[in-house]
Amino acid sequence: MLFYEPLFITVFAAFYALYLLIVGASAQKRTLLIGSMLFYLWDEPVFVLVVLASTIIDHTLSFHLNDPTPPRTRRLALAAGIFGNVAILVLYKYADFLTENLNLALAPFGHHRIPLLHLALPIGVSFIVFEKITYLVDIYRATSQPCKSFLDYCLFVLFFPKLLAGPILKYHEMKDQIAKPPTIEWSDFGTGFVRFARGLGRKLLIADPLGMFVNQVFAAHPTSLTAGYAWLGVGCFTLQIYFDFAGYSDMAIGLARMLGFRLKENFNAPYAAQSVTEFWRRWHISLTTWIRDYLYTPLGGNRCGNARTYLNLWICFLASGLWHGANWNFVLWGAYHGLFLTLDRLFLRDVLQRCGATISTAVTLFIIMIGWAIFRSENPTHLLPFLSTSLGMSHASAALEIPAEVPFTLVLGAFISLLPATPLYPRLIRAYEVRGWLRALTMAGLVVVYVLALARAVAVPFQPFIYFRF
Repeated sequence: MLFYEPLFITVFAAFYALYLLIVGASAQKRTLLIGSMLFYLWDEPVFVLVVLASTIIDHTLSFHLNDPTPPRTRRLALAAGIFGNVAILVLYKYADFLTENLNLALAPFGHHRIPLLHLALPIGVSFIVFEKITYLVDIYRATSQPCKSFLDYCLFVLFFPKLLAGPILKYHEMKDQIAKPPTIEWSDFGTGFVRFARGLGRKLLIADPLGMFVNQVFAAHPTSLTAGYAWLGVGCFTLQIYFDFAGYSDMAIGLARMLGFRLKENFNAPYAAQSVTEFWRRWHISLTTWIRDYLYTPLGGNRCGNARTYLNLWICFLASGLWHGANWNFVLWGAYHGLFLTLDRLFLRDVLQRCGATISTAVTLFIIMIGWAIFRSENPTHLLPFLSTSLGMSHASAALEIPAEVPFTLVLGAFISLLPATPLYPRLIRAYEVRGWLRALTMAGLVVVYVLALARAVAVPFQPFIYFRF
């Protein structure tokens, strides 16, 4: 059930009214858990059973991950928990990818093809698995204690606002809110609704119109495109993926806030970054933080010399690419970012700093856009001709039909994305904080955005969130 569907809006309003009437932490938690399970059951009636079974295993193992359990038993329990969760991810997400590549490798030897499983990818499986691994590792590290209540742990895993596409949460950061759901204030509803409206507008009024043209560009054979159309497609996708994913995060944070919960931010004006390193501090912050804390640091981080640091960066971003999907293009995308993060440490970041904010932002955005072209291409056989076309090596003259709403939406999205990179932005933020009429005007504007977005949701066929694939 998508957040912007009229059905969800209706059901959530009824659920919210019911939740406001419930008294007592235990009853509130049960209501949230039942609501979250029904929300997930709507699209994943089978996989929710897998999640519940693995949650029981996690909860049981968690009591064997800290003192007084002997160290060897603790390590075995952690390994079992991580293996079980990764096995879920591999089975549903990577089994056919691995099988196809194995069949390809064995084909010259006349090997019989291994049949594919063709399992449907459950929505949000990567996010769920990463949060569950975080819970186990944090207990093993003594960062947090095992959750005594199985109901609390289930609610942490299945909490519906963040369930499908994050932000990726850590249990110890949420345990107090989970154990005793916060009292809802009127300000929670207002702030949460405005944040939800902003996300709705980002998704339906910017990401989706651009996405229709992006699909058209990347469905065409690259040699039939001109360089202009190729770059226009890349530019549209650069904005589409940001407004689509940041829009989901806004809606998730807004829905949680209406229920009294505070979730961490997941984006911070990423296209205002002045280096690739800074981009990854601003983009999908919860995933970047997860990779840093649970992969980069255990590998040795930057504590073992420069060569090992560069290797660790490559490993982490190859893993990040593979996390996004079972496709070689995602692996290439991860390697591409690993390369530029290494170059940042070697010299690139220092060079860009000496060039000034405007040039460094423009160069960084260009690097990111090339990365998005890799990310959006279906496979390497499409990618190479597409990059050649974008570099002007194609002499095609065919023209694509550009929907009337694309130019305006493209300009609007670019303005919103790049405004934080200008000196005007801090002044606007200060004015918003001190002038009540400006805050009121902003809220009124977002209510209008909410209405327009819902109207579009009814009138135009929906496009799923991009990150539902991951």
